[in-house]
Amino acid sequence: MAIHVEESLQDILEKDLKPLVKRIDQDAFYPESVIQKLPGLVSGRSLYEETRLIHEVSATCMTTGFNLWCHFAALTYIRHTENLALKVRFRHALEEGTVIGATGLSNPMKHYAGLEKLHLNAVREKGGYSITGALPAVSNLGPGHWFGIIAQAEEPNQRIMAFIPFDAKGLSTNEKLSYAGINGSATYSCKFNSVFVPDEEVITEDADQFVKTIRPYFVTYQIPLGTGVTEAAMASIGKYETRQNRCNDFLSTDDQELCHELTSVQEKLDELTSGGAPDWSEIIQLKKQTTELTASAVHTAMLHAGGSGYQSNSPDYRRLRESYFFLNLTPTIKHLEKLLKHP
Repeated sequence: MAIHVEESLQDILEKDLKPLVKRIDQDAFYPESVIQKLPGLVSGRSLYEETRLIHEVSATCMTTGFNLWCHFAALTYIRHTENLALKVRFRHALEEGTVIGATGLSNPMKHYAGLEKLHLNAVREKGGYSITGALPAVSNLGPGHWFGIIAQAEEPNQRIMAFIPFDAKGLSTNEKLSYAGINGSATYSCKFNSVFVPDEEVITEDADQFVKTIRPYFVTYQIPLGTGVTEAAMASIGKYETRQNRCNDFLSTDDQELCHELTSVQEKLDELTSGGAPDWSEIIQLKKQTTELTASAVHTAMLHAGGSGYQSNSPDYRRLRESYFFLNLTPTIKHLEKLLKHP
């Protein structure tokens, strides 16, 4: 990442995001003004720089890093659509953060792995499609935001993908605030009551093929969520090194091995994001490795923190809860296991 970009990012993290982290975690505060500033720091530069951005943000607050992942996932859909008018309309706005994007593809990704049926249906009408059904959770939403969806068309072998505005007519939303973590992620359940999508907002009428193109990016952007949290956990472990006359030295955890593995994961991610499209099989293997590493790192940090980690406002406890979300972010750890055994 260029030096001037790093300086600008650190300024945003220190002055804008860090003072809000407790509100985000404890009061479900959604830091929209911060999120709007972040994409433009690496606008259109490279996949490598975008993943590094998510890493740095997640080391401060994984909820905000997750929102940034949602945004870059939506940007991926627009970058790869063959609907030129849609691309022209949204690509620059998403890259600059003047429009915020989200992804409603948790259910479709599970569908394509044989885990679930599609929750949405599309009926062809003059000039577009009518969408019905419901999605249990879509994050990074709010007035003026847009998100991607995939719906079953009338033809049995056809699925379509579209870009939906949060304020679409016929779309009912309800904010969800009962999670153990990431409540400041602006997550809503979405019910589609004959929502009309004009052809101008259809990403593709062949979602089956389109998903094969976008899913490596979809997962690639998730990996720095884990590396960011892991880096923060390792820094926390270092702070507790001399506590209680170095009693942490007697723990059976291997802190150096965690550091070495984090370096290995980051180097592999840098390699996979420095060329062309990320390799799907390598990316899902790396996502699995990262989820396991993150879980180990935050657990180790909790052991090193001792009683201070067992406070509801403890950063170590927040990262523990964030790591459990990361384990269950589609593709979840069990979903990844299935993909690796049955590609």
